Amino acid sequence: MKHLIAIDDLNAEELAEICRLAKLPVAEVPTVLAGKGVAAIFEKPSARTRNSTEMAVVDLGGHPVYITGQEVGIGKRESPADVIKTMACYHNIVCLRVFDHHHLEQMVACNAVPVINLLSDRAHPLQAIADVLTIQATFGSLKDRTVTYVGDINNVAVSLGLAVTLAGGQIRYAAPVEYSLQEQDAQRIEKVGGAAQIFTDPHKAIVGSDVVYTDTWTSMGQEAEAAQRVAAFADYSVTEDLMAKVPEAIFMHCLPAHRGEEVSDAVIDGPQSNVWSQAAFRQNAIRGVLLWLLQNL
Repeated sequence: MKHLIAIDDLNAEELAEICRLAKLPVAEVPTVLAGKGVAAIFEKPSARTRNSTEMAVVDLGGHPVYITGQEVGIGKRESPADVIKTMACYHNIVCLRVFDHHHLEQMVACNAVPVINLLSDRAHPLQAIADVLTIQATFGSLKDRTVTYVGDINNVAVSLGLAVTLAGGQIRYAAPVEYSLQEQDAQRIEKVGGAAQIFTDPHKAIVGSDVVYTDTWTSMGQEAEAAQRVAAFADYSVTEDLMAKVPEAIFMHCLPAHRGEEVSDAVIDGPQSNVWSQAAFRQNAIRGVLLWLLQNL
């Protein structure tokens, strides 16, 4: 039984197969979940993740069940092991958006039913797969393409770097030293066959880039650090002037965006922006993962 809780659970061939399945036209998608349930447990609020997950399950003929964090109380009301064993009584796959990545690891260890990470404090694999699909739709392939992430090197940034590397591209990061790529994550990227390039100056980092990517400077759970982070990242906003240095590049953002902070209105709404097709590819990404997992039960 396979699971997906981090991009480096996959090898290059497996990521390529998920992307192939994700690109199947809906009319050609087998209804492998007909008469079956998929649990979607959300400890954090969501827009794109919830909608894309539920609609992907419907595409495959299944029945999605949305469950709030309060209803299951992972690690509080019930242990992660007890939660996943209970969900396996009713569902063929369990998808979770959680605060604590360790809870997902405990569920995977039970091997009761395939587990998909919809987001945790350490990883956002489905976003990274959607990002790969977006770049492929624009350039055909990531081979010899350079993706530059500007801003806070968070769970999205690390997952992106792993996916870009597995797909044959080069990842760069531009961030203040105190918010840069952690050594353990640099080693993960090296393990899957790449070597992240690290910059502190975004203007130097984006030279020659095919993709410029950013995310909010303050993620959920970091609200107390907001003022400190806005000050630290003041020179890392993706503006028209920055994007003008790479006129052939596309702009990407996983959303939600804090307009006027990490990105200007002119960029996110401008001709280089691919954020809406990127959001749409979230449904393809989860559909591809569901098909791949069901093939490998």
